[in-house]
Amino acid sequence: MEGRPRGRLRIYLGAAPGVGKTYAMLSEARRGRDRGKDVVVGFVETHGRLRTARLLEGLETLPRKTLTHRGATFTELDVQAVIERAPAVALIDELAHSNVPGSANAKRWQDIDEVLDAGIDVISTVNIQHLESLNDVVRQITGVPQRETVPDEVVRRADQIELVDMSPEALRRRMAHGNVYPAERVDAALANYFRVGNLTALRELALIWVADKVDEQLDRYRADHGIAGTWEARERVVVALTGGPEGDTLIRRAARIAARSRGADLLAVHVTRADGLSSGGDPATLVRQRTLVEDLGGTYHQVVGDDVPRALLEFARGVNATQLVLGASRRGRIAQFLSRGVGVTATALSGSIDVHMVTHEATRPGRAEVRSTAALTRRRRALGWGLALLGMPLLTAALRPLHFMLPSDILLFLLLVVGVALAGGMWPALTAAVFGFGLLNWFFTPPLHTLTIAEPENMLALAIFVLVAAMVSTVVDLAARRSREAARSRADAEVLSTLAGHVLRGESALPSLLARVREMFGLTSVTLLERADGGVPGDWRIVSTSGGPPSTSPGLADTDVVIDDRLVLAARGRLLDASDRRVLEAFAAEAAVALRQQRLREAAEQAKPLAEADRMRTALLAAVGHDLRTPLASAMAAVESLRNTEIAWSDDDRTELLATADESLIKLNRLVSNLLDMSRLQAGVLGVTLEPVAIGDILPRAIDDLGPVRDRVEGDIPPELPEITADPALLERVLVNLMANAVRYTPDSERVLVTASRHGEDVQIRVVDRGPGIPPEAHEMVFMPFQRLGDRDNHTGVGLGLALARGLTEAMGGTLVMEDTPGGGLTMAVSLRSAS
Repeated sequence: MEGRPRGRLRIYLGAAPGVGKTYAMLSEARRGRDRGKDVVVGFVETHGRLRTARLLEGLETLPRKTLTHRGATFTELDVQAVIERAPAVALIDELAHSNVPGSANAKRWQDIDEVLDAGIDVISTVNIQHLESLNDVVRQITGVPQRETVPDEVVRRADQIELVDMSPEALRRRMAHGNVYPAERVDAALANYFRVGNLTALRELALIWVADKVDEQLDRYRADHGIAGTWEARERVVVALTGGPEGDTLIRRAARIAARSRGADLLAVHVTRADGLSSGGDPATLVRQRTLVEDLGGTYHQVVGDDVPRALLEFARGVNATQLVLGASRRGRIAQFLSRGVGVTATALSGSIDVHMVTHEATRPGRAEVRSTAALTRRRRALGWGLALLGMPLLTAALRPLHFMLPSDILLFLLLVVGVALAGGMWPALTAAVFGFGLLNWFFTPPLHTLTIAEPENMLALAIFVLVAAMVSTVVDLAARRSREAARSRADAEVLSTLAGHVLRGESALPSLLARVREMFGLTSVTLLERADGGVPGDWRIVSTSGGPPSTSPGLADTDVVIDDRLVLAARGRLLDASDRRVLEAFAAEAAVALRQQRLREAAEQAKPLAEADRMRTALLAAVGHDLRTPLASAMAAVESLRNTEIAWSDDDRTELLATADESLIKLNRLVSNLLDMSRLQAGVLGVTLEPVAIGDILPRAIDDLGPVRDRVEGDIPPELPEITADPALLERVLVNLMANAVRYTPDSERVLVTASRHGEDVQIRVVDRGPGIPPEAHEMVFMPFQRLGDRDNHTGVGLGLALARGLTEAMGGTLVMEDTPGGGLTMAVSLRSAS
């Protein structure tokens, strides 16, 4: 396999069991085989469906690996056999399947990863309810928790995802015809999980998830092929926010536009101009509008750009937007005459993007928008050069017929130079000063029309004129530069505040952070690189990336920021200036923190089993040190008293001592058995032998095991109740622990009741007590080992009874849940499969 490229993964995704994923996979395999492709079956589960099983005929099937767990035999995928056979394509069903304990990998998708690394293509299947991100949503819809899940990233990395779709009505017809489940399970399935509402919701989840995956592939394709135009494959509405009062109106209008198209996206964007000439909006207003956007199901974005219309359109094209919503101009007529404005410019340059100009209450016709004039834009510099080159000759032509005194002429020329300095900065003003000096000397300083200056005073006046003009020009230019720096700092501060909000909201995932960086600076891709362990210098690996083709090394990036000896943030798309780079360094530091947090969480997850084992060991030692010693000491004291020949014990005394010894030894035996069984459960080596069992045969033996308190338990088992599939010894232990716990908390005047009834395919045994009960939030806590809910007297046991009862029940394939007893108390309900 050495040198063989990694295999390709193809996944058939369905909304629910029975839609035909395995059937579609096998059909594709047969077509590939007919075309001469080397296809083998690694693991396919037909679930007893005859039509699916027929498709397996004629396909080479590799033997499965046999494993034994808790006395039962299971078969799993033999990864090594698949790799050694080295086919072109391997069929491996049920991507989210959890392997039997003792397997090399915990999950089947990890097995598939090994097969892909060997250069073998894999076709697999998965249902939408098994995706980790949708687990809680599916449980809320169906009421059924999914224990087998697969990380979304595993499915997203697939080279091809094919949706196997079927309407809810068609799937229910398949169920009714017996094509999915056996006949005895059809009615219960149709009445519960396979209701029309459940199936419709699951189908919508599957369609939306696949649509998002297709959208990612489309963005990647457009980035790889340098396609800048908009492809209207999906409606995306971008609304531009300035931070002004009109933003709320624009957001709601954009949300209504998006709502007209099913599945449309709403994106709000605020452009922070590098020169500070943004809308001048209030940051608090932007925060409020951001909340409004997110409440309406949209997302908020912030970008930096010198040209607001172009920055808006670049963002819109970058997200493949189809519509752009802008507010009508708040500027006056004069300002609109001098400049077309953002709306008109964006409309002219929008191309295939539809632009909506929305009127709002903040529009004030005839009122000019007040804007800062501190920074020197290109238009202002052009105005300064125009005044310098045209204003001086015009002023000369206007002054010649007036015959003012030379000081007055110099003051008027100086006034014009100051105006040039205010409009265009230092260099146009210095040019105007030199030009004005020549005009004053030629036309207004005797002798006229010569470059000679007769009077020393005139020479001094002209020199002062040039000096003052130069000083004013320098001061104006310096003020403009400082204003530009302040505006740039303001833009950087807004970007950094967005970063701070990103941290405070807990969005520490690397992909989210890198996507923010790419959006804000208009980059093609942003990649976090890490130096490979033990690699040669220059050997880098990609930790996380966002955008188009990533940089595989710092040398391939347009801008790179070294975080530490191992980490580098590499950006592609354009060169960033020094101020942008400083902001990028802040993001790079946050990316390093996010990476460390992610790895710390992973390390903490890995340490949890060790901590749990240590807690169990500590509690076990405490139990051995006290809880086991107490009944042992009582039994030893009673036996030693009986052996004492110096005391003549009466028959009553002797009977009482024997009863004490008997009771203590029974308690000791129960504690030791519980500890041993819990340790076997923790280690996964508890033997389970399942067979048909009658509850009426087990319950009397369990009651007898209670010893002196057996009379406080009453059994009520219907004689017609069917047998259940269970391990007789383990079921007896479960009932003993549940009844002992119930007796402990039931008042002496009340009795514990044990009943049983049939529920569909299951039989439920209920142990009912009349004790004080437990708050609902603590129901699950009582099933934790060594947990007594605050009881610290150490004379009521080590807190293993309920934990062991649940563990033994689940080992037999059943469930144990806690319910409130009507009228007060608790009910423990054990559900096991009927043997019939």
